[in-house]
Amino acid sequence: MTAHESTRQAQVDDLVTRMTLDEKLSQLVGLWVGADAGGAGVAPHQSEMTDDGLDWSDVIRDGLGQLTRPYGSAPVDPGAGARSLAASQAEIVAANRWGIPALVHEECLAGFAAWGATAYPVPLSWGASFDPELVEEMAARIGASMRAAGVHQGLAPVLDVTRDYRWGRTEETIGEDPYLVGTVGTAYVRGLQAAGVVATLKHFAGYSASRAGRNLAPVSIGPRELADVILPPFEMAVRDGGARSVMHSYAELDGVPSAADSTLLTTVLRDRWGFTGTVVADYFGIRFLQTLHGVAGSEGEAAGLALAAGVDVELPSVHCYGEPLREALARGEVDEGLVDRALRRVLTQKAELGLLDADWSPATDPDLVLDDEVSRDVALRLAREAIVLLTNRGRTLPLRPGARVALVGPLADDPMAMLGCYSFPAHVGVHHPEHGLGIEIPTVLDALRSIQTDVTYARGCDVTDPDRRGFAAAVTAARDADVCVVAVGDRAGLFGRGTSGEGCDATDLHLPGVQADLVRALLDTGTPVVLVLLTGRPYALGSLAGDAAAVVQSFFPGQLGGQALAEVLTGAVSPSGRLPVGIPADASGQPGTYLSAPLGRRSGVSSVDPTPAFPFGHGLSYTAFSWSARATSDEWAVDGDATVEVLVTNTGDRAGADVVQLYLHDPVAQVTRPVVRLVGYARVELDPGESALVSFVVPADVTAFTGRFGARIVEPGDVELRVARSSADDSDALALRLTGDLRTVDHTRRLTTAVSVTPLHALEVSNA
Repeated sequence: MTAHESTRQAQVDDLVTRMTLDEKLSQLVGLWVGADAGGAGVAPHQSEMTDDGLDWSDVIRDGLGQLTRPYGSAPVDPGAGARSLAASQAEIVAANRWGIPALVHEECLAGFAAWGATAYPVPLSWGASFDPELVEEMAARIGASMRAAGVHQGLAPVLDVTRDYRWGRTEETIGEDPYLVGTVGTAYVRGLQAAGVVATLKHFAGYSASRAGRNLAPVSIGPRELADVILPPFEMAVRDGGARSVMHSYAELDGVPSAADSTLLTTVLRDRWGFTGTVVADYFGIRFLQTLHGVAGSEGEAAGLALAAGVDVELPSVHCYGEPLREALARGEVDEGLVDRALRRVLTQKAELGLLDADWSPATDPDLVLDDEVSRDVALRLAREAIVLLTNRGRTLPLRPGARVALVGPLADDPMAMLGCYSFPAHVGVHHPEHGLGIEIPTVLDALRSIQTDVTYARGCDVTDPDRRGFAAAVTAARDADVCVVAVGDRAGLFGRGTSGEGCDATDLHLPGVQADLVRALLDTGTPVVLVLLTGRPYALGSLAGDAAAVVQSFFPGQLGGQALAEVLTGAVSPSGRLPVGIPADASGQPGTYLSAPLGRRSGVSSVDPTPAFPFGHGLSYTAFSWSARATSDEWAVDGDATVEVLVTNTGDRAGADVVQLYLHDPVAQVTRPVVRLVGYARVELDPGESALVSFVVPADVTAFTGRFGARIVEPGDVELRVARSSADDSDALALRLTGDLRTVDHTRRLTTAVSVTPLHALEVSNA
């Protein structure tokens, strides 16, 4: 411990011993208020943001732990919001005898969720980019804007591993593979925290594995799936990323809600992984122990369960950790030592953020700008990298210059088609249409017309409305064109107000509404059709995929997504995205991911074929790449490394990026294992004729799995490291033998494969 850390800890210890019970409890709660557009303070909006009629002055009298979403509750000019927040912080500091300000948190899943802030692509697009470095750069931009606005904590990233595409929050996940989710999510943590904003891992844990993909439904998974699929991204972000906060899940695992699960929140998170930050409640999650889960008979009992499990802060506002907890403590039903434990963690985090420093002052920039040129550039680059070209029959794409293009579809001229449900315009702005979007969001039509000279437009239909009266105009436009581009997909929303987003779960994976019928009508014209999907989840396309001249997949690509799509369609940018989730073949079959044991795949004992139409990791380019792979040895010690080298050459006539994927195949193990699982990847950008050497140094630790008796093991025996273009398209299968005795590993194991990409000159290539 450094001298500064020792001083900081002594300050926290002193406060804990001197605070009254009311002062302690005040630090363990948030208050949900909205910023005043006039800059006068948050109090005037307080009654709109809570349902308990709490009085601002009463709540802050003894201090306040957190302020909930002062920017993210209503549209407010950033400069005015900063003044308002600063005024509120001044009141909080003056009201409590210790002069402690509140920690301020906001949502930042696809950018700072504030009016006028840059809207980045959603996490599924992060996964599709296979580019952790760019995600880290994005997170640093997000963090810088939040910190400048006086925000200290961001409620992201989501590290739930997709298990059922029908789940509405699939758009918030990074993908269906724990290694991809973990490495990309950890990069986000590093970027956000490097900017001085606490990252909050969510939703811990198992939320995405709910029955039938229904939001908040019970989770039915065993301890092995939890340990090997659900938990690794969180462990990676804690151990490798240094995440400073975790949000408990709404889920229940085997009948135990996460908010009351001490094994999860204390034994695993703190005792095993060494996490030392704060655990915060998902909104109303502690109250839900009583109202939804039925494991507590009162709010006071719910508070006791959550505190004992390890939930330090109640969000979004004062409920169970207020008077109900105070009364439970007075009755002796809750140990005050649990309050002190949580308080110590809260104050330590405030000290780390500088909120206990004598010279602390809030941000008050009157000219605060949350959407600048640099941030938009990052958003555009990420949107470009995340676009996935699924098919391209007859090289229909890129569009020929001067070609007559019919642009059709409900999402072709809709700026909201670019945004996920946690972007500010979709999450909050829809309730305040008079304020506008707050940022410029070019549509596909806007962007395509700026590049392609001859573009006609017809909407065709709505995303969900069954009205087909627009079909005729769309069909006419297609018949009169050389090529038809049709943009269909999702509308993000909340709790049934959209087709994707929180609480917008699907019963099957057909395209919403009559959009598939529109596409079929366009295909029947005989004009080549380019199908563009703007979605928050993968949809089964059936015969549409095979009949379309080309299919392009984009997962809510952010405010510059329209430009990125137009650039890919016209060839200004070569597509390089890879699927972070498979595209199912059957809309009504049981959704499943590529992480399947042999009997989870096609077999002769079932009439259902779960083989996807397009597998995890799939994606095409406008150029071509050749690969040559080798392992430096066929022996691999159970406590050592294996090195795989791949020579990648751009053999096409244009610049492009390839994604080299490395999968583990373990043919015989003491428990059933996925046929393949991702253990490494590298994004390689090359000009025509250029080559690069990709080196993977794979620790045997990444082969570990939970064995028959519950321990995590590295098992000796024959394995393969498969260099592949997707989870179903191997280029080279390199046979290796893990040698030595069976080895038990723990939380100190190495979690990731080291990757390097070295550009090579022609002479080096000939000698490679």
